[in-house]
Amino acid sequence: MMPQPYHHKISHHAQLGGIETAVLDNGPQRGSRIAWFNTGSGLRFKVLLDRAMDIADAFYNQHSLGWINATGVRPPSMNSDKGIDWLKSFGGGLLTTCGLTHVGGPESDEFGERGLHGPISNMPAEIESVIQPDPQAGKMTMSITGKIPQTRIFGPSLELKRTISCVLGQASIFIHDEVTNRGNTPAPHMLLYHCNLGYPLVDEGAQILWKGNWQAGGTGKRIIFTDSHDFHTCPPPMPAHNGSGEEVAFIDVAADAEGMCSGGLHNPNLGITLTLHFSKAQLPWLTNWQHWGEGEYVTGIEPGTHPPIGQSAARARNTLIFLAPGETKTYELQIAITTS
Repeated sequence: MMPQPYHHKISHHAQLGGIETAVLDNGPQRGSRIAWFNTGSGLRFKVLLDRAMDIADAFYNQHSLGWINATGVRPPSMNSDKGIDWLKSFGGGLLTTCGLTHVGGPESDEFGERGLHGPISNMPAEIESVIQPDPQAGKMTMSITGKIPQTRIFGPSLELKRTISCVLGQASIFIHDEVTNRGNTPAPHMLLYHCNLGYPLVDEGAQILWKGNWQAGGTGKRIIFTDSHDFHTCPPPMPAHNGSGEEVAFIDVAADAEGMCSGGLHNPNLGITLTLHFSKAQLPWLTNWQHWGEGEYVTGIEPGTHPPIGQSAARARNTLIFLAPGETKTYELQIAITTS
C-alpha cells in the first residue's frame, strides 16, 4: 500500500469521515434512530433506520441536495397503508422507498386494499452491521446493513435487506437491496426509489436529465408534460402547483451498451450534477415527478420496477412481478455527485 497524505497524521477514522448512529430527541421526530454518513468528500447524509433505511437530509459541501417537506422526519406509522395516509408521515428526503407489493395510488380489488405507495417506508430496520472505514489499514469503505420486514399472517411476507455503503473520499452513495419472499406462497412485488431533489440543487434553470420514450401520467390538466413544453428545465415556483398541483411522466428509460441507465439533475450555477445510476434489467422504468408549488419546490427522479400505476394495473397488463417462496431479487442504485 502506497503511503497516503494522512499517514502518521491521524489516530481515528472520524477525523476523515465515517458513520455515527444516534437517536433524535426533540419534536415529532423524537425517538427516531438515525445514522449520519460523512464520506470525507463533502457528501454527508442522514439514514433513517426506523424508516426502511431511507435517506433524509443530504448535503454536498454547503449545498442541500434533497427536498424536505414541512412534515420533516417522523417515526414510522405502522398503520399508514390506507388511502393516502402515507402522506401524513412522508417527509420527502433524498430517498423514500415505495413498495414492496404496490407502487401507486390507493386502490382496492379482489386481492385486497392497498394504500398509497405501500407500507415499506414505515417499517423499522433490524441493524445487522455497521462497518467503519479504517484508512490507516487501507480500508476505505464504510457501510450499514439492516433487514426490514414487510409481513403479516397469511402473507404476503417480504423482507428487504439493505446495505448502504460509501468509500471514504468519494462523493457517491451505493445502495444494495435484496427483496426475499419469506412466505410459503407466491407474492406480488413492485419497487420504486422515490428520490426527491430540492433547493438549492433544484433551482430555476437547472436541467433535469433523462432520456427515453415517455408518456404523461395522471388525469388532470397538463401544463408541463406536453410536446411543446421544455420539461427538462426547472421553472420558477408555480402558483398553479400550490396545494396538490403536480405532474408526472413515466419513462421507458434508455440504456447504454452495458444495459445501464441514468437520470438526475445538473445545476450550472452551483457546478453540481447529481446522477442516479441503475440497471435497466433490474429497474426498467423511470418516473419524473414535478411539483413546483410555492414553498414546496421539488422534482422526483424515481427508478422502479414499474411506473407508479398500482398493483391492479400491473396485474392487468401482465407486468406484475411474482416472487416464489424463498426467491430473492437484487437491486443496485448509485447516487453520485460530480462537479465537472
